[in-house]
Amino acid sequence: MYTTINEDGILNNYANEPEVYYASYPSNEQQRSYSFQAGIATLLVTALVLVAFGVS
Repeated sequence: MYTTINEDGILNNYANEPEVYYASYPSNEQQRSYSFQAGIATLLVTALVLVAFGVS
């Protein structure tokens, strides 16, 4: 941890900053996985809405 002291004797602590990196574009396999997850989520939400309408 990086610490400085100002002229009044007050400590000021700075956290360590993580290394910055750029995200890489998802591969075709990852894109298919995301599409599958989106499909499952859409089916789940649709089923929940239909059940809610059916119960009410």
